[in-house]
Amino acid sequence: MTDAGRSSDTGQPLGGVRVVEIASIGPGPLACMILSDLGAEVVRVERPVTLRDAGTASHTLRGRTQVEADLKSEEGQALVRRLVADADVLVEGFRPGVMERLGLGPKECHALNPGLVYGRMTGWGQSGPYALRAGHDINYIALTGALDAIGPRSHPLPPLNLLGDYGGGASFLVIGVLAALTRRAADGCGSVVDAAMVDGVSVLTQGILQLRREGTWTDEREANVLDGAAPYYRTYVCADGRFVAVGALEDQFYAELLERLDLDPEAVPDREDPGQW
Repeated sequence: MTDAGRSSDTGQPLGGVRVVEIASIGPGPLACMILSDLGAEVVRVERPVTLRDAGTASHTLRGRTQVEADLKSEEGQALVRRLVADADVLVEGFRPGVMERLGLGPKECHALNPGLVYGRMTGWGQSGPYALRAGHDINYIALTGALDAIGPRSHPLPPLNLLGDYGGGASFLVIGVLAALTRRAADGCGSVVDAAMVDGVSVLTQGILQLRREGTWTDEREANVLDGAAPYYRTYVCADGRFVAVGALEDQFYAELLERLDLDPEAVPDREDPGQW
């Protein structure tokens, strides 16, 4: 067992909360990193090195105690059950049905610990026609339509893995776990938090969908106020080859932008007219 080094400050919001993390990639580790940063004690259950690449430590794996267990063995499953019996939260990121086949699904874990918050992280959700399909951030944000709005006019461009994995995935898993812990404090009951990236991304797009409904957003990339088309909300290349980001949406900030650029407000085109951008 190795200690990755976590603060023991009991004054942190989640001080005293114990989390069992079944090793995964992407949003699961980030969610557990955030829980650890908030003071939770996180134990990450890794496959033995002989069954995985040792690799290098990820930034998102900070604040953990790590143990090794082959979950296909009786010994590994027994170890997880012992950890679960004394935990507040379990986080797993397998495809639907995997934990159940290992005898570590919500039913089995709640039998050991009725107050457990069982957090599940998937791309497509636990059921539905896509549930068992593999996928990555780019696939999840494409299906929701979010990807179609991002990038140059010629083609959509994935915004790193920030939108699906971390925004729609890890963030919503953390929100669900915190909500479930709050409920448990009131009634003592455990629960299952089912966080799917396609659901989270769909929630994140509500602001743009509202603009679209109001008729102030088009389905054409580089034609809208927040997608790089507006001259007062975009990036510009500088003389040294680096970039400056300009975000002057509100009238007072736009007025200051013109002032600092020594531009006459009466001489520049109407900022409200996209045809003048």
